Amino acid sequence: MSENTQKETLKSFILKVLNGTTIAIVVALIPNAILATFLKPFPDVQFAVEFLHIVQVFQSFVPIMAGFLIANQFKLNPMQMVAVGGATYIGSGAWKFVPEVTIGETTKNIFLLAGIGDVINLMLTAALAVLAVKYIGGKFGSLTIVLLPIVVGTGVGYVGWKLLPYVSKITYIIGQGINTFTSLQPILMCMLIAVSFALIIVSPISTVAIGLAIGLTGMSSAAAGMGVATTAAFLVWATARVNKAGVPVAIGLGAMKMMMTNFLTHPIMAVPLAICAAISSISVPLFNMGGTPASAGFGLVGFVSPLAALNSSSISVIMLIVTWVVIPFALGYIVNKVCCDMLHLYDKEIFIFKEQ
Repeated sequence: MSENTQKETLKSFILKVLNGTTIAIVVALIPNAILATFLKPFPDVQFAVEFLHIVQVFQSFVPIMAGFLIANQFKLNPMQMVAVGGATYIGSGAWKFVPEVTIGETTKNIFLLAGIGDVINLMLTAALAVLAVKYIGGKFGSLTIVLLPIVVGTGVGYVGWKLLPYVSKITYIIGQGINTFTSLQPILMCMLIAVSFALIIVSPISTVAIGLAIGLTGMSSAAAGMGVATTAAFLVWATARVNKAGVPVAIGLGAMKMMMTNFLTHPIMAVPLAICAAISSISVPLFNMGGTPASAGFGLVGFVSPLAALNSSSISVIMLIVTWVVIPFALGYIVNKVCCDMLHLYDKEIFIFKEQ
């Protein structure tokens, strides 16, 4: 272990945390991203409703999966992995304590699932848990099975949970910065918001959380969704050239964050993503498309953002498909060809998805 510790650098440590988180997000969010679109139209069918609940609960396991996979990146043993996974879930904010809730004639304290939590804080908590495990090593001896869950699982988890309100402010501050764009001229406003969300979707920040936190509505919401949609379209083409079919398919279905590590290690990716988002967003003020805070960060996932735009404007279904699907995918292909093959701004290999 000492040899591995000596070789560990800050960069490699961060990349391991990012890799574990990325894979967890893909695994946890894909079922709901794919199946919710087909299940939601049948609210009167018991099986559809029940299975929709299942996939929604499954995606709330992102923190546990991320903690376990991050621990696996550091080659920890099974007991250490589950301790890190538990700590990560506690610190993620993916649960809420609600005291004295009346159910029927009974008043009790309950715990509620609260989405996937704060991605930044879950990574921070997992990192602290890994460092704690590395520091403890074999110091607990035969008491490891008793003390490790207490010290790392609940102890570090508690520290992460106490940090959550402060770390969550990062999302709020970023959101407020984006919200200032809404006071600008409509076309420029939409471009700036679309570009912002196009980059945020491949970062540890949640686009859905920002959209809800700052209450993006109207054209601001549609522009945010368009930014997410164009990122998906561009990455489908870019990853298809250097990965097996599963990677672009997963991205097309909503797993853009699986490119988080690639984006943070190759920030040049921001150039084509920004170009695609800026150009595609022009259609938002052109057709006066709108949306809600809940639809702002989804893009093409479940077709949430396009449907919100359809409901809030007089745009036709055909034009909706053109603006949200045809143009982003055509533009993504062209921009990738120009930036990669003609201008040589980056190599196509920067889009290789590595599981380990």
